Amino acid sequence: MEEGVEGAVSVRAGEHAQVSICYNYGCSREAEVRFHRARLLRLGARLGQAANAEEERARLAGEIGMLYRIAATQSPVAADRAGNYLDGGVEGRMDCIDHATSTTRLLKLLEARGWLRFHRVAEPARRTRFIFQHFSAVIEERSVEKAGPNPGGADGVPPANAYVVDSWFGDNGEPAVVLPLAEWLNGGGPNVQ
Repeated sequence: MEEGVEGAVSVRAGEHAQVSICYNYGCSREAEVRFHRARLLRLGARLGQAANAEEERARLAGEIGMLYRIAATQSPVAADRAGNYLDGGVEGRMDCIDHATSTTRLLKLLEARGWLRFHRVAEPARRTRFIFQHFSAVIEERSVEKAGPNPGGADGVPPANAYVVDSWFGDNGEPAVVLPLAEWLNGGGPNVQ
């Protein structure tokens, strides 16, 4: 699943950025999406207004949605609906693998520009419930002191400073769901199935 996340973001200093967006389930198709400098600078300014990590996560939810709205003008992902069943197999549908991969790439774009002041991008996470699997992009808060019995996510317990940024739960362009990784691993998030 992680394959293809690195190297899928192209940033030209002071110009624009290109990000490869996955779709049609399992990242079987990809489209290069260009984000113009002026839009990116406005996005960076909005993220820069966050006074703390909690505010940055709240702003990230909306900005990821906005980046997907831009992607929908240059690719078929406008057809994507929440979950896996509402888009009826149309061109541009996205499953959780498409979302986890693409959202991680979008987050890496923001990180590369220095716009994530309170977080860093981590590897995507996977949860398994019964026979179902679900993937999501993950960020980790930089400023949280790692204390207690599980300082860094050892022993299979997620670190307390990790959060999912899950765009799969909504229709294309809606704000991503951002919640603690531990809550998400326990089945947290909207019921879209």
